[in-house]
Amino acid sequence: MPPRLRRSAPLLAALGVLSLSAPAAAQDIAAAEALFERGLADMQAGRYETGCKALAESERIDPQPGTLFTLASCEARWGRIATAVARFKDYLARFDRMKPAEQARQGERPKLAMEERDRLSPQIPRLALSLPPGAPAGTVVRRDGSVLGEAALGVALPVDPGDHRVSIQAPGEPVREQHVTIAAGETKELTLALKDAPAAQAPASPPTSPAPAIVPAPAPAPPGAPEVPAGRRTALYLAGGLGAAGLVLGGITGAIVLGKKDTIDEHCGSGIQAADPKACDTTGRDAGNSANMLATVSTIGFAVGLVGAGTALVLYLTEPKTAPPAVTASPRWISAGVLEAGPKGAMFGARGRF
Repeated sequence: MPPRLRRSAPLLAALGVLSLSAPAAAQDIAAAEALFERGLADMQAGRYETGCKALAESERIDPQPGTLFTLASCEARWGRIATAVARFKDYLARFDRMKPAEQARQGERPKLAMEERDRLSPQIPRLALSLPPGAPAGTVVRRDGSVLGEAALGVALPVDPGDHRVSIQAPGEPVREQHVTIAAGETKELTLALKDAPAAQAPASPPTSPAPAIVPAPAPAPPGAPEVPAGRRTALYLAGGLGAAGLVLGGITGAIVLGKKDTIDEHCGSGIQAADPKACDTTGRDAGNSANMLATVSTIGFAVGLVGAGTALVLYLTEPKTAPPAVTASPRWISAGVLEAGPKGAMFGARGRF
């Protein structure tokens, strides 16, 4: 080979490699841009889970400071406080390594990143996991699938608010797993167990149920009064008892729904520093689902109660009555049933003249 060609061979080989890798790199950049656009659109629409995942994949394929800053903002809106603070710190560290010209192109991002880092840091929850006394060597502890080293055990480590899966496994033993829920700003210490604790023997108690309606025994009919059929009177008592039970059930479940509202306010929207008022962490979603179910039960309870009470009232008012005695004084009378009903409830009682 001529000397000129020998000197050119390394350059030609390098150019050949570049020509082969250039299309692949261009495809990666195009994919990263597409993922960024999708993630940004989902984030702006409040779909933080899909948006943050798309932005994270874009950053993995083609790391860019703007992508990293946007990803940190998405994690903060999603309520993943610890992850968001870590992303903002990564962005600021990358900013410090930039040249002055590159830093100038970042605009207000560094200032906003520092403000968000300082605002969110005090809200980061921390979780400390410890081995039980006498745990054998080689016992493995995992948090959300990641193994915690020996140095990390017993240390309150930053985690995102919400539900976390923790497990412990001794050598040759099955994995023992449990879930831990932690709120923003909370610190929890948990000593994991290798065996189930013996269950305490609680005294047996009869199952509770709504208090049955107290139905007075029928008074004997006065002489000359028309006889009330036994089946009709039984239906009246059953309808009255069903109505009372339905109203008790509706009142109890309605009160529980009101109690769930405080939990929803604390774990949704502004309670978890989320811009979307409908965004909730795990605790908030569970409370919302429970409140919806109990509200349905309460509505059904009140509906059954009103129908039962109304039926009992109709049966009572339409049963054969005793003819009034022929006296000049006003006759005595008494009426019991629904005195007032409306969208917020019903009033039961009795009224009459003596």
